[in-house]
Amino acid sequence: MAAEKTKQPMGRGPRGPKPKIKNPGKLFARLMQYILAKYKFHILVVVIGIFVGVLANVQGTLFMQTLIDVYILPMIGAENPDFAPLAAAIFRVAAFYGVGALSTFIYNRVMVRVTQGTLRDLRDDMFTHMEGLPIKYFDTHSHGDIMSIYTNDIDTLRQMISQSMPQLLSSVITVVSILISMLALNVPLTAVTLLMVGIMMFATKTFAGRSGKYFIAQQRDIGKVNGYIEEMMEGQKVVKVFCHEEESRRRFRELNEELFVSANNANKFANMLGPVNAQLGNVSYVVCAIVGGVLAMNKVGGFTLGGLASFLTFNRSFNMPINQVSQQLNSVVMALAGAERVFALLDEQPEADKGYVTLVNAKREHGKLVESEKRTGLWAWKHFHQADGTTDYIELTGDVVFDGVDFGYSPEKIVLHDVKMYANAGQKIAFVGSTGAGKTTITNLINRFYDIQDGKIRYDGINVNKIKKADLRRSLGIVLQDTHLFTNTVMENIRYGKLDATDEEVIAAAKLANADQFIRRLPEGYQTMLTGDGANLSQGQRQLLAIARAAVADPPVLILDEATSSIDTRTERLVQDGMDKLMQGRTTFVIAHRLSTVKNSDCIMVLEKGRVIERGTHEELIGQRGRYYQLYTGKTPGLGVAAE
Repeated sequence: MAAEKTKQPMGRGPRGPKPKIKNPGKLFARLMQYILAKYKFHILVVVIGIFVGVLANVQGTLFMQTLIDVYILPMIGAENPDFAPLAAAIFRVAAFYGVGALSTFIYNRVMVRVTQGTLRDLRDDMFTHMEGLPIKYFDTHSHGDIMSIYTNDIDTLRQMISQSMPQLLSSVITVVSILISMLALNVPLTAVTLLMVGIMMFATKTFAGRSGKYFIAQQRDIGKVNGYIEEMMEGQKVVKVFCHEEESRRRFRELNEELFVSANNANKFANMLGPVNAQLGNVSYVVCAIVGGVLAMNKVGGFTLGGLASFLTFNRSFNMPINQVSQQLNSVVMALAGAERVFALLDEQPEADKGYVTLVNAKREHGKLVESEKRTGLWAWKHFHQADGTTDYIELTGDVVFDGVDFGYSPEKIVLHDVKMYANAGQKIAFVGSTGAGKTTITNLINRFYDIQDGKIRYDGINVNKIKKADLRRSLGIVLQDTHLFTNTVMENIRYGKLDATDEEVIAAAKLANADQFIRRLPEGYQTMLTGDGANLSQGQRQLLAIARAAVADPPVLILDEATSSIDTRTERLVQDGMDKLMQGRTTFVIAHRLSTVKNSDCIMVLEKGRVIERGTHEELIGQRGRYYQLYTGKTPGLGVAAE
């Protein structure tokens, strides 16, 4: 039984409520804190570079007044004009702009390093944190939506860090320095410029406010589309078998339409903002040129043509950062929406583990268990008692006890009720029952993929809550019904069960699982590269590799969850024989679709609706003529399990 998918990727339809960013200021501060944690010096260089670049350009513009009034105008009409002072003045202007250009180049180059380094660190931190999340997180979140965080949301941060943030800082410094310079040149013209800026800011607020809401929706709709595409690709065979192509297309068109609406509205208003502000900037320039021309011609307040030329340049430069800020606001909003999803993943609570009992290799000396540095085939639980500072070594035998266990994937929906069972060391325990009875759920509780609501589970007499999860799972070899193979060679996929296994151990495990023969028939044998989750192999071959992976680990306890469901009967017998040899003297938990495969089990547990209703050997349960008898003989239809 798997956890019910209770949470879907967040999103909205075209007419639904518009999502909002919670605490954008706090979110931005957290992002800056993350960047500054590793790139303080780089950011300092960037800030200094922006200051120098802006001030150099402002100084160059201010010098234009002196250039015109002092050097150019006096030479008009002169009989023998001396161009040497003019050339020197032009050179100084060029020097100012050269310093600005060099500074801009340096801080942009540094910002590339900061941006890509931050994105690399974020991806590393997200993946590291994700690997520590509980299984429940992946059961309740669309995989495509999670992938969207690594791709689309991270990409929005790239644009914000590399472009928007430097541009915003540069714009603020530019606006302040230019405003001071304009006030020094002419107050009335500055008032006219500020009036037009007020109109531009009103337009910016109107358009950016509308587009920002849709940019947030766009990021979440992208996650929904990615999730659906991934789902359809994984289930394409099912889609075709049941001729659901048209329904799949219809649902995708719905999701794609939602993305279109949010993206269209976001970019519609965003693209309108730039031209509107540009035209308002042109109007401001023309008005200042007319008013300034009148003032300069009449020399009102000592205003000169050189001052007018400088002021008009400042006017253009003053409007430009305003326009640039308005354009960057949408990128900032979209990036903050992406940052919200990134930090939401990083804020997910990792899998809790308060266990302190560890699994160690052991050996016997003078009749007592002691820890061994080498693998001996004998395992022990290392139990340190904090009260008296002593350490006990308890042999791992595979004795498992469920004592009144209640469990639900959500607290309000209990799926296992007062489960009481025991598995003595070395026994082969089988779980049978109709679909949804709770068979897989029990095995998920043994390895603590989920924690129980009530009762206790003891492993070799130790409460599993006291055992470190990594050590607990290391003691369990699990072959799942859903086989997953990784992009690598056949050899490495089997070695996944034991990373330090030799080639000889891998081959021995493959032979034990009856996989050696088909592996050697592959184009490159054990070195054949597998891609697409082993798509070039049959389901049975993929399952054999999974069994070989468990075999190479040589675990103390083995869990087979429908491990042979995709293997023919003859191969199943061979594999079962191999597993019986491998697990001789070890505890084995088996969930089997074919009841004929569990006949030789030491104990068979019959589950129904989350309760253990029968327990015994095959012969004992047949003699009881209860539910197991009905399942085995097939006399109870519709339960999904029949004898073979």
